[in-house]
Amino acid sequence: MKRYGTSILAGCAGLLLMSAPAYAQRQSQSDSSLSDTTSVIDQKQAPESFSRLAKRLMPAVVNITTSQTVAPEGLPEFPDGSPLERFNEFFGRDPDGFRREGSLGSGFLISADGTVITNNHVIENADEINVVFNSGRTLQAELVGTDPETDVAVLKVTSDDPLPHVDFADSDGAEVGDWVMAIGNPFGFGGSVSAGIISARNRDIQSGRYDDFIQTDAAINRGNSGGPLFNLNGEVIGVNTAIISPTGGSVGLGFSIPSNLVSSVSAQIIEYGHPRRGWFGVNVQGIDQGIADAYGVNEAKGVIITSIDRDGPAAKADFEVGDLVLSFDGKAVENVRGLSRVVAETDIGKTVDVDIVRDRKRRTVSFTVGELESNTQEDEREPLPENALAQNPIGAELKEIDDDARRRYGIARDVDGVLVNSVAANGPSFGKLRKGDVITEMAFGKISGLEDAYEALAPESISDGESLLVRVWRGGQTMFFTLETER
Repeated sequence: MKRYGTSILAGCAGLLLMSAPAYAQRQSQSDSSLSDTTSVIDQKQAPESFSRLAKRLMPAVVNITTSQTVAPEGLPEFPDGSPLERFNEFFGRDPDGFRREGSLGSGFLISADGTVITNNHVIENADEINVVFNSGRTLQAELVGTDPETDVAVLKVTSDDPLPHVDFADSDGAEVGDWVMAIGNPFGFGGSVSAGIISARNRDIQSGRYDDFIQTDAAINRGNSGGPLFNLNGEVIGVNTAIISPTGGSVGLGFSIPSNLVSSVSAQIIEYGHPRRGWFGVNVQGIDQGIADAYGVNEAKGVIITSIDRDGPAAKADFEVGDLVLSFDGKAVENVRGLSRVVAETDIGKTVDVDIVRDRKRRTVSFTVGELESNTQEDEREPLPENALAQNPIGAELKEIDDDARRRYGIARDVDGVLVNSVAANGPSFGKLRKGDVITEMAFGKISGLEDAYEALAPESISDGESLLVRVWRGGQTMFFTLETER
């Protein structure tokens, strides 16, 4: 999640959507709840002051301190009895040669019985976690569970008295321009308040496959990680997790995990000890307008199935490689990231309809959503084609696949098609096809050898300048490209 030089996790002073219902999306109000959901406040109208809101919410926001024992490399350790032995303590080592490291972050309580939300990266690998309240009271925390994919962690503290807590807001209702307030522990300065607006929604900062951040210009710095971003009702609209900064300090680009996602993730962790996500069992790639045109759809929205896990849920249904997925369980699929989120949040075991385009015809396929295991990865990387050099209507030299080619490029025996031997520098295939690719389909027609390819590229089959959709096998992956033909 950390992007050195540009993106910084806000947690160390010095990041799947769930299938079950959200944890207390609206928790029952109690005497210790500090959120005000009894009145509707205009989120776009700035209050005269944030002081009353800050004073009310401060008791539910906590500082997180952690420590862990490490054996650092590169620091000197002097042997027992050496005249320099006393300097081991100077270098932070205990008598056994280890030293303690600590970190600082923020968090907040969501229940009167001591459930605390923070970031995974704040408490990761910690031996001891302490929660420090605004009053100065310190309680040792137990780790309930974490989700590194979304950077959410759940802690539990025990108290004889009900603890002040806050509620989650419905982050789907938040809009760009709404006022927000952050409370946290930047650089160890606990109880720090900053205010701003929601600058953008649905941000992807390339930290993981479920990126869907709320962007804010409220000042967020190192140590704010895990802390709440409040709306004017005092409800948590997001959990601060990262900043984009060339300097390491706030430049008005802070990012928060939406509360609906945090609520859902924490519900899973509390109930099962770990998150549970829906599983489709396919690999996909995004599309461009050329591919959209080839499939007969107007907009470049949707994803193409490039492979199907033989043991996955999709393998039990009528899906095929090359299907263009337009919607999943009634929700439109715009891109790879969008499909990842909607699949992950779908109830495990639910039978859903998936709208697809196959051979330029729309159809619906139903299947039962499985559970994504922690060691199961759905490949969501969009391919980044490279370059090469050659000639013909698509600007690529094609060859039959012989045994030498299969050995050289690792082409399996069950892969049929024509081999791309070179690509012309100024041709239509430049930047898309590359040497060693196997073209297995052209314009939805199967290519078994050169004769099929010549027929598909003949003047009577395709006109000059017409877009040609090709299906390509590359290193065990299936990809799709549209090529502008030329003669």
